[in-house]
Amino acid sequence: MDSAEIKELLDAALQLEETHVKGEGSHFEVIAVDASFAGMSRVKKQQTIYGPLMEHISTNTIHALSIKAFTPEEWARDKKLNSLF
Repeated sequence: MDSAEIKELLDAALQLEETHVKGEGSHFEVIAVDASFAGMSRVKKQQTIYGPLMEHISTNTIHALSIKAFTPEEWARDKKLNSLF
C-alpha cells in the first residue's frame, strides 16, 4: 500500500475538503481538512479517519498511522504557524 492508495480510500469514503498523505512501507501520516471536524473531539476526528482504513490496519498493511485533522480555519492557522504546504 502506498500513500496515493490511502488518499484514494479516504477521498472516496469521506469526501474531505483536503487530504494529504505521506509515508512509505506501512507507516503513514494523514492530514485531513474538513468543516465537518468542527466541534469534534480529537478522538472523534481520528476515529473518522480510521474508519475507512480499518481493514488495512487490521491486516497490518498499515502498521503506524499519524492523524492530524483540522477544520479549514485551523488548517489555515496551522499552515501559517508551521510553514506547511
